[in-house]
Amino acid sequence: MPRANRHFIAGQVWHITQRCHQKEFLLRFQVDRRRWLYWLYQARRRYGLSVLNYIVTSNHIHLLVHDGGNNAIPAAMQLVSGRTAQEFNKRQGRTGAFWEDRYHATAVQTDQHLSRCMAYIDLNMVRAGEVSHPEEWSCSGYHETKHPRRRGSRIDMEGICRLLNFETPEQLMVARESWIDDQLCNGNLQREGMWTDSVAVGNLEYALWMKRALAYSNPGRRARPEKSGSFAVREQMSSYCTIGSTITA
Repeated sequence: MPRANRHFIAGQVWHITQRCHQKEFLLRFQVDRRRWLYWLYQARRRYGLSVLNYIVTSNHIHLLVHDGGNNAIPAAMQLVSGRTAQEFNKRQGRTGAFWEDRYHATAVQTDQHLSRCMAYIDLNMVRAGEVSHPEEWSCSGYHETKHPRRRGSRIDMEGICRLLNFETPEQLMVARESWIDDQLCNGNLQREGMWTDSVAVGNLEYALWMKRALAYSNPGRRARPEKSGSFAVREQMSSYCTIGSTITA
């Protein structure tokens, strides 16, 4: 079976997705989702991981991170995914795989595509019909930024503001709430496969640049237009889609 993509280029923002083994709801209990969050916090502390957004659902996770060139992402994902699986199996007396293969990574251009990707992650559980507003799902970056933690913060607010050109976190939150409200009011909640099935998402110039930058590993990738007006770099056959095209609700 093909393996999910995870080719990293320094300086990019990456949308990482990973699903539980065989679509099982292994993260359905709050205690298990919070253990994943605990190890995400540890990954930020140990490796300097810049976390821009996240959500932990009952059977998969979304994680938006910025690669500052310190090669933190592979080590961080090994820690978070590995420890979450080990603890769950030990607590449940379970053996076998916890995750569905390895994680998938999609590069996201740091312009309006980044803000759209953040909103797409925020609205995941609304699309799934579990909540009516992102704030209602506590295991998410949106909830954390609305209710800042005195200790154990995972979100890199300074990093988000810098990438999206906001002067203060307060300005960022006002804009973020408007992105959410616009999509809720317009009923724009459909799944957009480009965020999880492709290798890179951005405008045409960015997509072509990423296609060339990643050509060494797979010259068969193509940059193609999406319905939203964006361009996505995809494989001839999306390996992650083959593994599980329903990672997001």
